[in-house]
Amino acid sequence: MTSPLAAGAAVLLVTLVAVVGPVLGLSPWWITAGVGLLLGALSVDAASFSGRGGHLLAEALPGGRSRLRRIAVHEAGHLLLARAEGVPVCRVLIGSLACLRAGVAAGGVTEFPPPDHAKLPLAELRRWSRVLQAGMAAEQVIYGGSAGGADDRALLGRLWGLSGYDVETAQREQRRARREIEQQLRRARQELEQEAERLLLTAPRLGRPGCGGEGPIEAPAEASAEA
Repeated sequence: MTSPLAAGAAVLLVTLVAVVGPVLGLSPWWITAGVGLLLGALSVDAASFSGRGGHLLAEALPGGRSRLRRIAVHEAGHLLLARAEGVPVCRVLIGSLACLRAGVAAGGVTEFPPPDHAKLPLAELRRWSRVLQAGMAAEQVIYGGSAGGADDRALLGRLWGLSGYDVETAQREQRRARREIEQQLRRARQELEQEAERLLLTAPRLGRPGCGGEGPIEAPAEASAEA
């Protein structure tokens, strides 16, 4: 499915061309052809790349490594906290191409085995609060802010809600967990950066397959933290 951002940009571009084109002396035929090519590209993106063609292209360009590194930092945070909390990790995927090949609509993902029960005790919820917020905390430590993590927050909210806790308690516990893991990752910043670099080596790009390093663990899972 084409992303709302891409569709909105396409509509804006078509509108601008339709308004400004005649003023600039562009032939209506060229405008029509250009609109057709744009709509065709969006259709191919939606059909072949799940609406993530723009992300694939951005990651393949010379500056794409910096985008992938931020994703790797996010997933490295999940991975380090999962190890510390004793949560098994099924696989880690870095980049839109890796996720597309795995059938996941995301830029990066760390997958865990789902909890045994929908209703979790407080100790388990606190553990998941640390693991699922670790990606955002890692970005905060390295970049001073978090660009990803909406899916992590949504999943964490569902876990607290299904376990019967009120919103105030859930938010208070999550804020506390976030403070704790940011401090923990700041102390382990060197390890975080090393893990991110290792994960970055596994990230394939268009025309540039992932190389070296320890590859992602391949196993199905339902609970996941996405970038």
